[in-house]
Amino acid sequence: MHSQQQPGGPTGWISTGLHWQDGRPVLSATNGGRVHERAVTAGTEVGWLLAGPRRCTGAWIAGRSERTPCPHRAVIAPEGGAVQCEACQSVDRGLALARDQILDDGRTYLLYLAWFGDGLLKVGLTAEQRGSSRLLEQGALAYTFAGRGALPAVRRAELTVAASGLARERFTSRVKVDGWWEESDADRRRAVLTDAREQAHRLLRGHALDLLPDHPVGDHVELFGLADGAPADYRQIGPLAAGAVVAGALRPPIGRHLLLDHPEEPTPLLLDTRLLTGWTLTPVTGRPPSGLALRPRVRPPVRDAQESLF
Repeated sequence: MHSQQQPGGPTGWISTGLHWQDGRPVLSATNGGRVHERAVTAGTEVGWLLAGPRRCTGAWIAGRSERTPCPHRAVIAPEGGAVQCEACQSVDRGLALARDQILDDGRTYLLYLAWFGDGLLKVGLTAEQRGSSRLLEQGALAYTFAGRGALPAVRRAELTVAASGLARERFTSRVKVDGWWEESDADRRRAVLTDAREQAHRLLRGHALDLLPDHPVGDHVELFGLADGAPADYRQIGPLAAGAVVAGALRPPIGRHLLLDHPEEPTPLLLDTRLLTGWTLTPVTGRPPSGLALRPRVRPPVRDAQESLF
């Protein structure tokens, strides 16, 4: 990622992406010290004209309840996955936690197991005060909490479960999105997670955390609008550029992804809102999507079980 200080450019509301708050999806944007939040509701018509350059969105700093704006208003690469400049990355508490740079912060953490599709079981941790928000933001189709304790203990438990091969610590966004096409039912997801939790507890005997054998399995499939599966085909929006227009009627968000329908588009459009982060947005109405790099995505054919033997 390349960044530079560039104080010029358009002023306005800079997207800070989509997050989940108290079980509901929220789009947010900043303008200096002001913050604007908008609940995402299925069926809502949106239209955004993007202006650049794409800027760093600042950092979440320990001890502060609000995002701290980037003091440099640094420019970040349009195609980059990172939404912060190097300086803000270096002080962001979430990144420090993910990089094991925080040994303990005094908070209570939960160990979770998350299901993203057959064979896609993830282990991770989240601050207890966040509840299920992290699972919703990751797009977990189902999940359960397996343990509770201080950060060092829960982190050791996470590493133990991952080292056993029972679950992985990370999956790419592409792998998660492909999992939307898989057919499953709530009973199967519950059974897989319940069994995985029992296996994890056997691995974690003697660890300094409280095991949670009776925690219910949470299921997000209906909330994400995937009860009937993902669209058989859609087009995924790639890196954005100044002058592009993102428009359409929203379907239920899936993690941090938005599916949009527009009468002038033959298939739905899929937007990873992390790509929207850092762009200056101007509301527009009556304009179709334009200036977008689109990649067709089609449900893979179901392989014949007998043919797969040869």
